[in-house]
Amino acid sequence: MLEQYQISAPILHNQQLHGDYYQLDITAPAIARAAQPGQFIHVQLPAMPDHVLRRPFSIYDVNPTDGRLSIIYKVVGKGTEHISVLKPGTKLDILGPLGRGFSPLPGDIPSVIAAGGYGCAATFLLAKRARVLPTVLLGGRSAGDILLQDAYESLGCQVLVATDDGSAGTKCLVTELLKRVLYEAPNSWIAACGPTPMLKAVGMIAESRKLNAEISLDRVMCCGMGACFACVIKRKANTPEKWAYARACSDGPVFKANDIWWD
Repeated sequence: MLEQYQISAPILHNQQLHGDYYQLDITAPAIARAAQPGQFIHVQLPAMPDHVLRRPFSIYDVNPTDGRLSIIYKVVGKGTEHISVLKPGTKLDILGPLGRGFSPLPGDIPSVIAAGGYGCAATFLLAKRARVLPTVLLGGRSAGDILLQDAYESLGCQVLVATDDGSAGTKCLVTELLKRVLYEAPNSWIAACGPTPMLKAVGMIAESRKLNAEISLDRVMCCGMGACFACVIKRKANTPEKWAYARACSDGPVFKANDIWWD
């Protein structure tokens, strides 16, 4: 059983990165020490009695020494808009670390991280703890959706950028960059997080090349503990339908790409 905690975590910093994207730093020593790459926390929104359900956020970075834990979020509704104006010192009711994270990147073959939008937050700790640094591919609709490039580069990672409109990096989908990298390093291990169409494409690329790939699926997670079944996905199984439901919050959010049953 993985260690999980419910704590009252004070906000250290809550700063806008650019556009609608923010970084929130909190003090959560127990969770920071236990967190693994790809896991998430569940946050109760303070002073919002009409928002009963917690909000899931991927763990971006941790410092086990001073207890700092960081997330990246995008303002997309009332809940995240409320979080964006919270001041340092405000305490948040936090559950975590939750879910199944990424496997450690191998040290004997090349590895590639492909991330779309703020999916790059879920994969940062994976790169930070890698024995051999991965190539990192960041994708977004435009330059304003490219996040954490400097952070990955500060680890020593080679970072390649793709945007739909060509306003940053190469004008293409991030999965096109992935194909180019795999042409040079065809036996690479793949880890990915981003929008579902992107992850499906990553899964198809990995399957066609018989490569190991893990993907982090973004789903609405109401309980975060696997009890409510609101976040189910279809996973290949030995059933008449050839699939069975799996819970993204507890069986995932990270799955082997070739285990997913794509509709």
